[in-house]
Amino acid sequence: MERIELALIGAGRMGQVHGPNAARHPGLRLKYVVDPRPEAAQAMCQRFDARPATLEQALADPLIQGVLVCSSTDQHLANALAAVEAGKAVFCEKPIDLDLQKALQAQSRFEGARFLLGFNRRFDPHFKALKQKLDTGAIGRLESLHLINHDPASPPPGFIPTSGGLFKDFTIHDLDMARWLLGEEPVELYTTASCLVDPEIGRLGDVDTARTVLKTASGKLCVISNTRRSGYGYDQRIEAFGSSGMLSAGNMQQDTLQTLTEQAVSSAPIHPGFASRYQDGYRDQIHHFADVLHGRAQPLVGYADGVAALVLAEACAASMRSGTVIHL
Repeated sequence: MERIELALIGAGRMGQVHGPNAARHPGLRLKYVVDPRPEAAQAMCQRFDARPATLEQALADPLIQGVLVCSSTDQHLANALAAVEAGKAVFCEKPIDLDLQKALQAQSRFEGARFLLGFNRRFDPHFKALKQKLDTGAIGRLESLHLINHDPASPPPGFIPTSGGLFKDFTIHDLDMARWLLGEEPVELYTTASCLVDPEIGRLGDVDTARTVLKTASGKLCVISNTRRSGYGYDQRIEAFGSSGMLSAGNMQQDTLQTLTEQAVSSAPIHPGFASRYQDGYRDQIHHFADVLHGRAQPLVGYADGVAALVLAEACAASMRSGTVIHL
């Protein structure tokens, strides 16, 4: 198989997920790593026989056909646009930007681009199987959804000011999943939220616990449960209720070993974080990007999905502040 050469922008937390997945794919080769921290770029380069470069150097190389945008969130849009305008296919971590107006103003510049946005949960094998069952009518007509997304522990306070807040950093995954599974755009949204986990998060102007209700024009309902701290692991569940039954995708344990005695039954904990829980989804997402690069597929998640999720994230914040239903 021909190996298509890539540049990775950002060797931080998400670069450490997507860079290795791309480097290990038989149809891809990681050629450049772009990061303002020389030590981070060099460490990634040494692992995968790549070279550190500036963004300008990487985009000027005609052999580079694809770019992985894993930079800081506030640079996603600028980096993606630079790569698109250099004629490269782009995989970009979510969200597309923290500023909805900036994202909307860029619409024309994304027209015709090969652009894949990193909503990885659409690629999770368990959630994909649930979606396929829904689409085949396994539980009749979908009526309501329950999406549970609970982090194991709150992030360090230093993360909060640049994160975009709970709704753009965290809930945005669930908002995209809701659109994908409901099969309709929400027309009403209500969010209530509190700071129950870490007072420092509240002092920095954010919340850490939220409930959101979405409603579509046909009346379908979706409830989203979020918290920055579960106390028992990375809780990721979906329940779908239809006219003739229910579908659920539950938590995965770290192994299937059980200990059974007269006193109790014990088993392994659920996954401790996103990297291990969604490792298959992250891998399959990069496999899909490879298919896009090789001309075998069109991006399944794109610019319009990023904007739609960002609209809903901003509506969550507006509803929380006003205490009212937001009509979309």
